[in-house]
Amino acid sequence: MLDLFLDTASIVEIKNVLPLGIITGVTTNQKIFSVEKGINFRQRVLEILSLVDGPLSVELTKTSGTDEELAKEAQEYSSWSSNIVIKVPMWGDGRGLRIASKLKELGIKTNMTCMMTTNQVLLASKVGATYASIFFNRVKDSGGDPLKVIQESRRIIDGGSFQTKIIVGSIRKPEDIKEAAVAGAHIITIPYKILIQMPYHWKTEETIKEFDQAWLEFKKAEKPTS
Repeated sequence: MLDLFLDTASIVEIKNVLPLGIITGVTTNQKIFSVEKGINFRQRVLEILSLVDGPLSVELTKTSGTDEELAKEAQEYSSWSSNIVIKVPMWGDGRGLRIASKLKELGIKTNMTCMMTTNQVLLASKVGATYASIFFNRVKDSGGDPLKVIQESRRIIDGGSFQTKIIVGSIRKPEDIKEAAVAGAHIITIPYKILIQMPYHWKTEETIKEFDQAWLEFKKAEKPTS
């Protein structure tokens, strides 16, 4: 099953999207929270959790901290709710893998993030990360092929019977969503401004108007009941 998450920390955006019935989780990061001026971090996280009954990814912020400090930060966040998933970056020195391994031992769900290669997803899967986040357009920016990374990663996960689910983020246009879904993403996390574009197609709008007009003409000429 393919799930759609909303990539935001905005309560307004979440409230606008929830009635559509298509969102089952939320992802955030430091950059997303920085857009939300004048808020309290913990309070906003709890507000989101009060609205969304699903996974909420919250990223570690003490990036220069020791393993112990990062694990302690993760434990604090996860204590707020069982729905919280800790985002752990795939640092090049392997530190993220150590942290994810430790958090798995502690029973804390993890989302290994900033993935650009199939090898990174393989490593995240081996340490038992709950999710592995592939950054679709940032893979492109680096000269890679995000569709190939998604397809290869899905084959590795399925073939190795790993429990890790692929989240595809870094979505910049509606076309990216379709491509990621077809390539085999388990989850796609979508910014609000992109998500609200998805239902629209000019020909659909034209067709609806055509049908509505035809019905009005039918009603004008309809024979009264006897």
